[in-house]
Amino acid sequence: MNRIERLIDIAGKEQRVIVGLMSGTSVDAIDAVIVRIAGHAPGAEIEKIRFESFPFPDDIRRRINVLFDRNKARIDEICHLDFVLGELFAAAANRIVADAGMKAEDVDLIAASGQTIWHRPRPTAEPNTAGVPWIGHEIATRSTLSIGQSAVIAERTGIITVGDLRVRDVAAGGHGAPLVSYFDWSQLRDPKKARAMQNIGGIATVTYVPPNGDIGDIVAFDTGPGNIISDSLTYIFSGQEESFDRNGERAARGQVREDVLQWCMSDPYFQLKPPKTTGRERFGRQFARRMAEKFTEVSGDDLVATATAFTAESIAHAYREFIREPIDEVIIAGGGARNPALLGMLRERLPASDVRVYEYLQEKEAMAMALIANDSIAGMATNAPSLTGGRPTILGKILL
Repeated sequence: MNRIERLIDIAGKEQRVIVGLMSGTSVDAIDAVIVRIAGHAPGAEIEKIRFESFPFPDDIRRRINVLFDRNKARIDEICHLDFVLGELFAAAANRIVADAGMKAEDVDLIAASGQTIWHRPRPTAEPNTAGVPWIGHEIATRSTLSIGQSAVIAERTGIITVGDLRVRDVAAGGHGAPLVSYFDWSQLRDPKKARAMQNIGGIATVTYVPPNGDIGDIVAFDTGPGNIISDSLTYIFSGQEESFDRNGERAARGQVREDVLQWCMSDPYFQLKPPKTTGRERFGRQFARRMAEKFTEVSGDDLVATATAFTAESIAHAYREFIREPIDEVIIAGGGARNPALLGMLRERLPASDVRVYEYLQEKEAMAMALIANDSIAGMATNAPSLTGGRPTILGKILL
């Protein structure tokens, strides 16, 4: 059958085998998962077949990090790395398929959101468009940009790829995030318990699902920084030898400075109401640098401890201000789940909730991308106004 026929055949299947690919704000690795999905959200049954994490080559990771600085990023490098990352995503997909003892024809789809390098969540107007007769109105839009060219993934793997998952939601008036909340609602809602699914990667994101909640009942937004500030401070104070606070050791040694924490929490982001998203543009290496330069008398370990407390406090603040409902369980995923110091700080601030780590703490986001692709292929809306602020729409670009 030709590729159009293949797509139609996949769309009609009762179950699909999908490779999910994810690279987060920390840019440490490509997480790849193979899942078998039967049905669709909210009743989709997901079986994990294999998971692997593929670290970025050091030089490429460094060059991607340069792209986050708008004063240093170059358009030729953005263009080049878009295709380089496409090659890396494709290589990760091919490797995990081979390691699972499978072939490309055994896989129905690849799902890839790409590596976000810039995110502008607030609408920006172009007033000069209002007077152009063939436009007829002022253009105002949010925007987001990810690299990791999905056309390269499809070409190198020979597998139908659903890529660039965020942009259709932005076109529909949303933030293009959080995407993982669709998975949270489908897989983790409970008939009796109110749950907050808290992902702590570079940025921290919550999905609140009330007991037996429908997709319109959930609340989802970025609570603020995850590991990104403590990672950046660790990198600075280790003389660029360490890229993150392994096992929260620096945070455990240090003392939280309440005056520094208060300064961190004064950022205007924490007063914005959901739906809202953020990124390293606000809470990235530049924020860590400002923090270190402002509080020069504070030791490195104390600043890392305070940055870790900042993550915990911003999460607790988000629950108090924007969820305002009792939360029975807080389920943690992402790299932050491996930081005992951070988990301890969260438990101190959320004494009425059972704070625990999700069994799929690292592969969850890649699994979420796979579920979105699974449901998008079936013609389902894979976002929702309560998640992103966008009109319901089908996410992803399909590469045959």
